[in-house]
Amino acid sequence: MSIWGKIAGAGVGLAVGGPLGALLGAVAGHIVVDRALQDSEVVFTIALIALSAKMAKADGEVSDAEIRAFEEIFQVPPGEAKNVSRVYKVAQQDVAGFEAYARQVARIYQDRPAVLEDVIDALFHIAKADGHVHVQELEYLRIVADIFGFSEIEFARIRASHLGHEKGDPYLVLGITPGISDEDLKKAYRRLVRENHPDTLIARGVPKELVTIANEKLAAINVAYGKIVAQRGIAA
Repeated sequence: MSIWGKIAGAGVGLAVGGPLGALLGAVAGHIVVDRALQDSEVVFTIALIALSAKMAKADGEVSDAEIRAFEEIFQVPPGEAKNVSRVYKVAQQDVAGFEAYARQVARIYQDRPAVLEDVIDALFHIAKADGHVHVQELEYLRIVADIFGFSEIEFARIRASHLGHEKGDPYLVLGITPGISDEDLKKAYRRLVRENHPDTLIARGVPKELVTIANEKLAAINVAYGKIVAQRGIAA
């Protein structure tokens, strides 16, 4: 069964509960305990739909470009488009604030910070789809990152990998300082490449559709690393 079929057929999973479980219950209209809700892909996808729906309210509008970016990430089958749209609309109208969703996501993945960063990456991808990230969206992302447990420096690294890797500080994109040794530079680079490789994302249990974002982030990491090795005159 596709992930969208799982979502369409699932209700509130007792293993999930909280605002995410309530969101599924509102869409499905009944309470069931379903294996689908113990599926990491389903939980991740519902969490991202909810947080992206709340982010759309941050700047007061949802652009066509942002909708296309969302569809690009998840490649929603035509037959499931209405189900996904319903989840999105219910999340937008839900009285629960985005902080409630973010806190639950943080609890679910508290031992898997890489997955939490995947969520932030996907939200950045959607936010920047219309050519720029609004101030309200950036503040929204900063607060979500804070709830997820990322420091200001870590958020700056994530932000730079999406918004500033072409003109910004390449060291910031890699999350390192200019004083780092050549050996440690290479280690940091290889670690980031390994953590952001599409195969690694899939192994973490996130939807395979996020490969697009993983490739974008890898490109930013490679550009930053290339700049540093060129500045230092060392072999890549």
